[in-house]
Amino acid sequence: MTDPISSHVLSDGDTQVTVLSLGCAVQDWQVAGRRVVLGYDDPEAYRENPGSMGLVVGRVANRTAEGRFTLDGETWQLDLGNGPHHLHGGPMGLGKRNWKMEPEGPRAVRLSLHSPHLDQGYPGAVDFEVRLSLEGAALTWDMTAKPDRVTPVNLAQHLYFNLMGSGTVRDHALRLAASTYTPTGPDLIPTGEKPAVDGTRFDYRQSRRIDEADPDGEGYDLNFALDGTDGPAAELTSPDGMRLRLWTDQPGLQVYTCGFLKPHASPWPGVEHGNFAGICLEAQAFPNALNTPGFGSILVSPDKPYRQVTRIEIARG
Repeated sequence: MTDPISSHVLSDGDTQVTVLSLGCAVQDWQVAGRRVVLGYDDPEAYRENPGSMGLVVGRVANRTAEGRFTLDGETWQLDLGNGPHHLHGGPMGLGKRNWKMEPEGPRAVRLSLHSPHLDQGYPGAVDFEVRLSLEGAALTWDMTAKPDRVTPVNLAQHLYFNLMGSGTVRDHALRLAASTYTPTGPDLIPTGEKPAVDGTRFDYRQSRRIDEADPDGEGYDLNFALDGTDGPAAELTSPDGMRLRLWTDQPGLQVYTCGFLKPHASPWPGVEHGNFAGICLEAQAFPNALNTPGFGSILVSPDKPYRQVTRIEIARG
């Protein structure tokens, strides 16, 4: 028997957010009656969800080359699910699990999950907790992981934003507090370099419409190295003035414009899922950090557990 999926609605002012126990998914986010994220109208659709829509992904978000890394002289082979590489924690990663949900009133919910040793190939047992809280127009992910031994962890929220509710996001304006980025090869594994964005279509240090920065419609599926300055790490603005602002304590932000998003299940009425239907802004550590010197460590331990705090506010500008 499949465990039933629970849901809880967070509400404050004119903002409502529906959270599912399956993958800690944000199924719906409405601001004054407008949906500002893509989602499926049936919670059961999140059991498959090939695009990781709305989920918290991990144990290690993004790509790990060949699903392999070395820790203390021992090589670990992770489960593969993205061709020859490991993606978002594996084919049965955290986003595919039904978490224990504990509502904390109308503005917060706590979700927890125990991941055993060798889950998706990872060493160590880990207790994960995600607390989602809504204050005014801002939703905060406070995510922790407590392992029983040294192991890698890198979580990310994987929402697809469209501040108009439907249509293309190419008419949205984007600003990123990122002076450098981590280019990738054709398999989307970072090359290990961190060049400047100057003079490239990746330069969003000043707000630019996506279709103006990327006139050929190549799209993005790329990690930006955040500058770590005060203020929002990212801002996204719709043509009619709906504005998203994101703050995070993470060093990277994956920007994905849905180049691989295909119809999977019934979306919200009037919405089509496809290229540029949404944009993901995934706060994270750098992709393939386990195999790339200079990308920073994502190893955690009982003495130094994992924590990420990311806050996203969506309101009229």
